[in-house]
Amino acid sequence: MGAGYFQFCPVAKAMELLDERWTMLVLRELMMGNGRFNDLRRGLPRMSPALLSKRLHSLTVAGLVRNDDGRYVLTAAGLELAPILEAIGVWGVRWIGELGDADLDPKLLLWDMHRRVDHDAVPPGRSVVAFEFTDVPSPQRRWWLVIAAREADVCDADPGFDVSVTVHGSLRRLTEVWRGDVTWQHAQRDEALRVRGPEHLRRALPAWFTLASYATAARPS
Repeated sequence: MGAGYFQFCPVAKAMELLDERWTMLVLRELMMGNGRFNDLRRGLPRMSPALLSKRLHSLTVAGLVRNDDGRYVLTAAGLELAPILEAIGVWGVRWIGELGDADLDPKLLLWDMHRRVDHDAVPPGRSVVAFEFTDVPSPQRRWWLVIAAREADVCDADPGFDVSVTVHGSLRRLTEVWRGDVTWQHAQRDEALRVRGPEHLRRALPAWFTLASYATAARPS
């Protein structure tokens, strides 16, 4: 934990723990159910393993997290932060400015999408969604999301399965769709995204994913 504010105010006391760099994002990942260390790293790819270990230790000592047989789990105190994190996300999407190029990451976007798959909406058996990003350097341009048996995997190499539907276009536009800035329909109408495949799958694709709560927040006019 960093230096204290030395104020009795409970906001100050809470922020002595929570305003350290990466702490709130570690909590975000734990809220999403990523309890294994390697899964936390996949959700926080720019955070060093050493710093992640340090933050998890701080949260454990503070009583927000416990280590349950190698899996990090939020305690009741940690879970109480859920509406606060949700409110921050809503505020951020409403009032923080446009995304910079450095904020766009195909791996991170697909990782977030894979954990928000609505398996009840996906057809039985295996479904494979291929992504071709036109505004990404060649080595990171193609990705695959394999959905089967209540699970989903992100692949940066061709998994060798038949592709059900392909999303072709701008990483920026798909990120904006995922944030709720625009709809799938709008992105396809302006041709920033094109979806290829059988018509029934093209129409069904948006329903395969559940957007975050902040994505439906009303934007200021």
